[in-house]
Amino acid sequence: MSQNQRGDWMHPLCIPRQKEAAAMPVQYPDHHNCIANLACSILRHYGITPPNATLPAADALLAAHPAKHVLVLLVDGMGVSNMERHLSPEGFFRRHLVTPYSSTFPPTTVAATTAMLSGLTPNRSGWLGWVGYFPQVDRNVVYYWNVDNDTGEPIRECNVPWTYVPYRSLTDLISQNGTAAYARLPFLPPFEPGHLPDLDTFLGNVEQLCEKDEPSYIYAYWDALDTLMHRNGVECDAVGQLMRQIEQRVEEMAARLKDTLLLITADHGHISTRGAVLTDYPELAECLVRMPSIELRTVNLFVKPGMEKQLENAFAKYFPDTFMLLTKQQVLEKQLFGPGENHPLLEGMLGDYIAIAVSDMDIVNVPSDHKGNHAGITPEEMTIPLIAVKC
Repeated sequence: MSQNQRGDWMHPLCIPRQKEAAAMPVQYPDHHNCIANLACSILRHYGITPPNATLPAADALLAAHPAKHVLVLLVDGMGVSNMERHLSPEGFFRRHLVTPYSSTFPPTTVAATTAMLSGLTPNRSGWLGWVGYFPQVDRNVVYYWNVDNDTGEPIRECNVPWTYVPYRSLTDLISQNGTAAYARLPFLPPFEPGHLPDLDTFLGNVEQLCEKDEPSYIYAYWDALDTLMHRNGVECDAVGQLMRQIEQRVEEMAARLKDTLLLITADHGHISTRGAVLTDYPELAECLVRMPSIELRTVNLFVKPGMEKQLENAFAKYFPDTFMLLTKQQVLEKQLFGPGENHPLLEGMLGDYIAIAVSDMDIVNVPSDHKGNHAGITPEEMTIPLIAVKC
């Protein structure tokens, strides 16, 4: 899931690729047909005015299949391209695919799951990627851990993201409006801290919620697939085995559920990648005020005054076909992070330039053995599934 969590081991069924980074097709986010819109459909279904437009496909499903329980299962990293690579067209997931649709920009866990949790696109939530620069504390902060990404030190003064870019979750809003609402994530209660549940235990807990008499909304998040692809890339047999196991277990659960609309989606897709280490490019590194932030494939760059041209020349020299280099103004004009009114802190969080991967190349702060990633602007990373099962 993260820069810091991406492991240094390789599954025995996985073989590293041996090919050069190359430009890939570009796919921009569709902010009117994305995961934030799915969350807004859920809100509207429960009588709450959503902060963004709704997703027409989800609106139709919720209207056509009234059910006591609405269960959204988000499988981290299970993009459409990954499903097509590893799952049979006749299997449970692809057979029930309603439509492909868009992740956020960047297509990454922090940005996209926050969109699913809140209905807000990243420009409105301020949750941009694994690491955010917060000028209020002048630090690159890991959103989920509240640590300084550059030093690894915990930030003790406050929880920086929740202090400066808080949001209200769907579960809070729905429960406040009178319907029971639950969130299930493997690393949070009711699961024991430090002891991640296996898939059967996790789904068993979710299934118990669907057995309650009271109507409810349930959000369930599973991250093991994304973790494996970060470590080993997307092509290896172990990834296919895990994806098919998830598909089988979810199909078995769906057969037991009653009066439930099951919506299965992902936060982003995933590709196999290779890394360029920032310090190997001193012409680039010496231009920077601080280490990059956001993501390894959406690289947030604060540049020393007067060194803008050197940075542009360094990217043209070393990454001519692998990264799209945009100024902050271009990013804002293109509304890459989302439409509508920006969070008041957004501009201060963005650097002078943002480099966006259009290839299988990452820019890493330190050497890493990870084999897969996301947060670039390719179709494989941007396109996610909306799967629906009326149980």
